[in-house]
Amino acid sequence: MALVEPLDPNHDPETKQLAEFFNETLGFCPNSVLTMQHRPAISKAFINLNKAVMANEGRVTSALKRMIAWVSSNATGCRYCQAHAIRAAERYGASQEQLDNIWEYRTHEAFSDAERAALDFALAASQVPNTVNADIKKRLHEHWNDGEIVEMLGVIALFGYLNRWNDSMGTSIEEGAVESAEQYLGKYGWEKGKHDGSIY
Repeated sequence: MALVEPLDPNHDPETKQLAEFFNETLGFCPNSVLTMQHRPAISKAFINLNKAVMANEGRVTSALKRMIAWVSSNATGCRYCQAHAIRAAERYGASQEQLDNIWEYRTHEAFSDAERAALDFALAASQVPNTVNADIKKRLHEHWNDGEIVEMLGVIALFGYLNRWNDSMGTSIEEGAVESAEQYLGKYGWEKGKHDGSIY
């Protein structure tokens, strides 16, 4: 069982209404959000931040944002967020070739130089200590403008919060997320880990 159990989706009507956003992105409301409802101000603020960060403003596509989230979550080791990010990337139009080869984004032809720069940024920004450097900056600015870089870092920072929340909470992972993770990440050794509902 998780450190704190999720509450019923009907617990807070305002959270429930805002959480309809996740029916599009994931096909279900995440247990992380249902747990945040123990303090509804947190669940509502989180959903609104998520919606703002993930809004499609242009060239940083919804699919790329979810791949950035996956690289960030992979760097921190949060299997819950890895599964959610790959599922959302699938639902938002990442190509089959990209989904199948996300681990090889640096060398696989399915990824453009602009995408590689964004995903390397996600990896560097998610490490502790942080490894964003002059080379990352140079490569980013070859392909992306300031607003687009802010969008990317918004995703990385949002998933920094989620990675800490879900790995500390031991949030039980939903079946739909498990299906996507096993399909695309299972060959690389993905497993539920502490998110199988039995750690605590």
